[in-house]
Amino acid sequence: MSQASTAQVPTIKSRIGAILRATSGNFLEQFDFFLFGFYASAIAKAFFPSTNETASLLNTFGVFWLGALMRPIGAIVLGAYIDKIGRRQGLIVTLSIMAIGTVVIAFCPSYATIGIAAPVIVLLGRLLQGFSAGVELGGVSVYLAEISTPGNRGFYTSFQSSSQQVAIFVAAILGYVLSEAVPGDTVMGFLGGDGVAKWRIPFFVGCLIIPVIFFLRRTLEETPEFLAMKKHPTASEVFASAVANWRIVILGMMIAILTTTTFYFVTVYTPTFGRNVLKLSTADALLVTLLVAVTNFIWNPVGGAVSDRVGRKPVLLTIAGLSLVTAYPALHWLVSAPTFGKMLAVEMMFSFYFGTYSGTMLGCLVEIVPKHVRTTCFSLAFALAAALFGTFTPFASTWLIDRTGDKASPGFWLMFAAVLGIIAALTVYRGGRQAVESREVVAA
Repeated sequence: MSQASTAQVPTIKSRIGAILRATSGNFLEQFDFFLFGFYASAIAKAFFPSTNETASLLNTFGVFWLGALMRPIGAIVLGAYIDKIGRRQGLIVTLSIMAIGTVVIAFCPSYATIGIAAPVIVLLGRLLQGFSAGVELGGVSVYLAEISTPGNRGFYTSFQSSSQQVAIFVAAILGYVLSEAVPGDTVMGFLGGDGVAKWRIPFFVGCLIIPVIFFLRRTLEETPEFLAMKKHPTASEVFASAVANWRIVILGMMIAILTTTTFYFVTVYTPTFGRNVLKLSTADALLVTLLVAVTNFIWNPVGGAVSDRVGRKPVLLTIAGLSLVTAYPALHWLVSAPTFGKMLAVEMMFSFYFGTYSGTMLGCLVEIVPKHVRTTCFSLAFALAAALFGTFTPFASTWLIDRTGDKASPGFWLMFAAVLGIIAALTVYRGGRQAVESREVVAA
C-alpha cells in the first residue's frame, strides 16, 4: 500500500528546475505587459491616432485596462480547469492563450493601413492576454506553494513575482539598446503604414521566445499535493465554492491591491511618467526601470523569507503603513525639481515596498483561500485586484495629473491602495492569527 502511494505521488526531482519551468510563462506575460506600457506613446500613434496626445494615450491605456478586465473571467474559467485537471496541464493551456495574444499584437497592421480594424484587433489580442493572465499568476503561485519545503512557503511563492522582474529587465534592456542604436521611429518599411516600427521589434523577440517557454512548460511535473488529493472538484463545485468564499476572495483582493498598483506604477507607467511628465530622457527612464527590475527581483524573496519567520501580518502592515505616509510626499519631492537621481531614489523606495509586500502577499493568499479550489480563489482575488486597480494605474495616473494639474497626484492612488491593504490585513489576521476561515463546498 505504501509503495503504491509513493508511486502515485512522486517527489519533485529538482525544485530549482521546477521553479524555472513553472515561472517561465510569467516571463512572457510581463514582457508583453511592460512593452505595452513602455511603448504606449508609439502604440497610441500607430493604433489610436488623435490630435490630442493625452486622449490618444488614454485610449491606449484604456485598451490595456480593458484587457485586464478579462482577468477575473480567466481566473474563474481557467482556474476551475486547473483545480480539476491539474497544475501542469492548466499552465500549458494558459501559455497557449497568452502566446496567441502576443502574436496578434506584434503583427497587427497600423491604423493607417487597415483603419478601425487595427485597434479592434489589438483589443482582441489584449483580451486574450488578459484572459490567460487571470490564472497565470495564481496557477504558478499555487504550483510553487505545493512544491515548497515546510516553513518556506512564502519564500517559494515569492519567485512567481521575481520571475516577472526578469522579463522587465530584459524588455528594458531591449528598449534601451533600440533607443540608443536605432535613430528615428522605424527600422525598415514594409509592415503597414508605420513600417517596421521600433516598438514592434521587442514584441517580435517575445514571439521568438514562445517555443522555448513551451518546451520548459511541457517538462513540468504535477505537484505531489495535487496528486495526493482523493477527489478533484467539478466545475460546478469550484464555482459554488468561489461564491461561498466570496468574503475571503474580496479580502484577498484588497490585500493584493497594493502589490498590483505599485507594480504597474514602477514598471509599466514609470517610462511614460519619466518621459511625458518629468521630461527626462528615454534613456534615463529606461535605466531607472531596469534598476527597479533588479531590486524587485531581490526584495521579493527577501519579503517571502522574512514573512516565513515573523509572520505575514507584521510585514503586510508595516509596508502598507510606510506606503500610506510616504507615497505622495515622495512624489511631490520628485516632481518639484525632477532629476535622474531623485527619480531613481523614489523608484527604489517603491521597489522596496513592492518587493517586500508582494513576496509576503503571495504566501498569504495561498494560505487563506480554500485548499480544494486554491487556484480559482487565489486567481480570482488577484485578478480582481489587477483588473480593477493594478492595470488601471497608468490610466488613473494620467487622468489624475490631467484633471488636477498636480504631477504628484498618482501618490493618492497608491495611498488608497495602502489603506485597503491595511484594512484587509487587520481583518484577516485579527488577534495575530488568521481569523477568516474558508469553507469547503462539495456537491451532494
